[in-house]
Amino acid sequence: MNFKHVGCDIDYDLETVTVNGKRFYKTPEGLLYPSVTTITSQHGKDKILGWRKRVGEEEANRVSARASGRGTRVHKLCENYLNNEDDFARNTMPDALVMFKSIQPILDQYVNNIHALEIPLYSNHLRVAGRVDCIAEFDGKISIIDFKTASKPKEAKWILNYFMQCAAYAVMYEERTGIPVPRIVIVIAVDNESPQIFVKKRDEYIGEFIKYREIYDEVKDE
Repeated sequence: MNFKHVGCDIDYDLETVTVNGKRFYKTPEGLLYPSVTTITSQHGKDKILGWRKRVGEEEANRVSARASGRGTRVHKLCENYLNNEDDFARNTMPDALVMFKSIQPILDQYVNNIHALEIPLYSNHLRVAGRVDCIAEFDGKISIIDFKTASKPKEAKWILNYFMQCAAYAVMYEERTGIPVPRIVIVIAVDNESPQIFVKKRDEYIGEFIKYREIYDEVKDE
């Protein structure tokens, strides 16, 4: 598959800065903003803490590290493949390659006219920053596309943080380029299962993101 890249006008990078043990992005104007995932991770935090308590810190750390590492590797495969790299699967662990292969037909069928891959974005309106996986046409409509991995299938009500994350990226991209992105797409590679695709509207979730951004301001110094 040869994907067409249309590009975008993003020509800056964002420096990461650690303040009191917390990571922020420094914008070209010198402002410090928390990451999108810092904001969305507040959703479901109690459940995660409860799970860690049940299984113990050692097991929780082991599972989290394995999932994070595998997710990073699948993300890199998607990026390489969408960049039309011939040797996109070089030095890849077998588990990540298997998961990527499950979503590869989805990329081939639905994704094209790529605006950006793994670019830094920020918003002075939302006061956040981050790096977006992919901005491209999905089934012919420009979308924020996020790639995830999971050990079991997800229900939409479990992944509100994914939808909020992508809605924020959509607002950031429009603020930076003037190009509206009304749709968000989550593609999940699932262990030993068929992949999942969730297609949603940005405007259904941006209000919820703004609410969590306000909560962050209230609790960040506690």
